[in-house]
Amino acid sequence: MANDELVKPENPHSSFRQDHFTGIRHNFELFPTHDYNSEFEQLLDINLQIGSPYEENEVWSQFQEHKATALQDSTIHHNDDSVTEATGARQKQEIDDDNLDLAPSQCWSVPGMTVGKEFPDAKACRKSLREAAISQRFEMQTIKSDKTRFTAKCTSQGCPWRIHCAKVPKAPTFTIRTIHATHTCCGVPHLGHQQATVQWVADTVADKVKENPHFKPKQILEEIHRTHGIALSYKQAWRGKERLMGRLRVSGTFEEEYRLLPQYCDEIMRSNPGSLAVVHANPKDERFQQVFVSFKPSVSGFLTACRPLIALDKAVLKSKYPGTLLVASGFDGDGGALPLAYAVVNEENDTNWCQFLAELRKSIEMNCESIRKQLTIISTMEKAVVDGVESNFPGAFHGFCVRHLAEMFSKEFRSSVLESLLWEAAHSPTVLEFNARLNNIQQISPEAFLWLQNISPSRWASSCFEGTRFGQLTANVVTDSLNNWVEDVSGLPIIQTMECIHRRLMSLFKERREASLHWSDVLVPSAESRMLAAIAKSRGHRVYRANEAEFEVMDSEGNVVVDVQKRSCLCRRWEVYGLPCSHAVGALLSCEEDVYKYAESCFTVESYRRTYTEAIEPVSDNVEWREKVLKIEGGGGGDGIRTPNVTGGARRGRRRIRRVDDGDRVKRLVHCSRCQQTGHFRTTCIAPM
Repeated sequence: MANDELVKPENPHSSFRQDHFTGIRHNFELFPTHDYNSEFEQLLDINLQIGSPYEENEVWSQFQEHKATALQDSTIHHNDDSVTEATGARQKQEIDDDNLDLAPSQCWSVPGMTVGKEFPDAKACRKSLREAAISQRFEMQTIKSDKTRFTAKCTSQGCPWRIHCAKVPKAPTFTIRTIHATHTCCGVPHLGHQQATVQWVADTVADKVKENPHFKPKQILEEIHRTHGIALSYKQAWRGKERLMGRLRVSGTFEEEYRLLPQYCDEIMRSNPGSLAVVHANPKDERFQQVFVSFKPSVSGFLTACRPLIALDKAVLKSKYPGTLLVASGFDGDGGALPLAYAVVNEENDTNWCQFLAELRKSIEMNCESIRKQLTIISTMEKAVVDGVESNFPGAFHGFCVRHLAEMFSKEFRSSVLESLLWEAAHSPTVLEFNARLNNIQQISPEAFLWLQNISPSRWASSCFEGTRFGQLTANVVTDSLNNWVEDVSGLPIIQTMECIHRRLMSLFKERREASLHWSDVLVPSAESRMLAAIAKSRGHRVYRANEAEFEVMDSEGNVVVDVQKRSCLCRRWEVYGLPCSHAVGALLSCEEDVYKYAESCFTVESYRRTYTEAIEPVSDNVEWREKVLKIEGGGGGDGIRTPNVTGGARRGRRRIRRVDDGDRVKRLVHCSRCQQTGHFRTTCIAPM
């Protein structure tokens, strides 16, 4: 890091008070002929990095080296001088030091604060003074503050600085009436600041958060320390962001955004031709039920280059009007979730699930005349989802999410051993292995075995499933891949929620498209690693060819038969996962075949790039939609979509736990991480810097 890049405030007036150091610097002048003043002021100008050990500070090291060199030069020079001159210099230095101890602190003033300066209103006046106090590193105490006057003084004891502002008659303007502009204090002796309030934090980082809503509190702390030299607590940064986000949420009210939903859907379909966006409301009272969005690039990429597998998932959204996020996702060749459609519904019920799946089917049919392969759909075991799949995708293979099944199983039988055997049974590629795991479950708990018998293995077991799951046993897309998306939209109005997901989807396409440009293998990274592992394992197999297509392969576990034309193996791992198993690899290598040609096309890098070829386009600002709504309302066109009914009882507050009075309880001792002393925190530490 360069010297001028050390923690230096961008505002020239926002550095720490350095003036009181300039008087003390003479104590370091070992010889009067050497000008240590200029050297030390250069060091003060670039502000040593706060919080860094001096051994690791580049500027401090350079200063020490320069001081040592100057000391050697001065020593040689003084050795040639007379003893009388050296004695006189030492006496002069002692006199200067005595006078320095008795000298008062150096005076300084706040630039730009003069009598007659005007401010637009009282709020602007207080804000300007707060900014001045923070930039000049002094704290002020408010004496009077109302609609017509504002008076404050410096909090340092004995400092005469004081300012009085008053309202101009018959105008909102405030002006400085009187000011004692001279400070005699040394400024703030610690890293915090009294005027650095939560509101100030929100105003300071407003532009950053608007550009990037994912600006974290830790980044806010770093930004404020970099620009203002102030060290805040994490809680203060978090509260500042929360206040700012709350202000942004209010800027587009919840009720107004529900009325804007039809225009928002029209704007999505205009900017992304071929996409589907529709809002559903109750025909009786026009209350919101569901808003559905499916982008053409997602569906096209899924149909042309992905495995024919769709997972259905949901997540609860916390907001003023709570709802549920429904997601239908495909999977690319590398196993990444590819959201095909998403919807926000007022509540999870049979009607909303059936509507969501009907719109999903419509979106798929809009992008292709007929699906090239029979679809496989994975979902939970809930009746609303099962009925919706059967009514809208009657020809699809429908499998259950094993994680959801395992959660239900664990609630009935609290045993980690039984749950582990359940997962092993679900992953077993052959019926023989599956039955062996079920027998183990029956030996441990006959009740658990009977519970599993009530659920058809063709819905959850890999060995019995009729469709192609490619080893995908779970449908928890939101939990596994899109959890951050749900956290980002928590508490936002409906359109901001949809737009946040829209932006994340645009970024996902861009990032994956750019990442695939650096891949040079035939298969995607995850498939390539499995293929290399199968090739390495095949070296220990013995292969015997029976005819043009069939081979007998012997390994340490026994003999299996491989049919390269049918792309099948007796171990069934080729059929289950879509990649040649080690037995198939051994058979193909024995006849000098290219094993990569026998992998499913969805696992190739070429297919992966086709998945993300098209880009999802952004939508324009919602000011245009608001203008359209106002015109409709002005012409007597009705109120549009109304907010949903909020069901459920009143929210219960958090129970307050009261401690009994025990005077013997030892209080927690706070510790300062800066001076290593107890009794105070780092932000209020007054130890010398």
